Amino acid sequence: MSLVELLPDIQSLPRADKLKLIQFLAQELAEAEELPALRAGQSYPVWSPDQTFEAAETLLQTLRTE
Repeated sequence: MSLVELLPDIQSLPRADKLKLIQFLAQELAEAEELPALRAGQSYPVWSPDQTFEAAETLLQTLRTE
């Protein structure tokens, strides 16, 4: 069945069913792309500029030479 054939049926759906369809399609696309899911309660490393003294020194030297 093609999308053109499905459109009239989709248009006749109630609002709640249309939202469920959108949710279903979004889930299907995400699974097809195999995006890594974030899990509740799990830790993930995040880079922070805190404690990057060498970078700060390099920036300071660059600013001083200009």
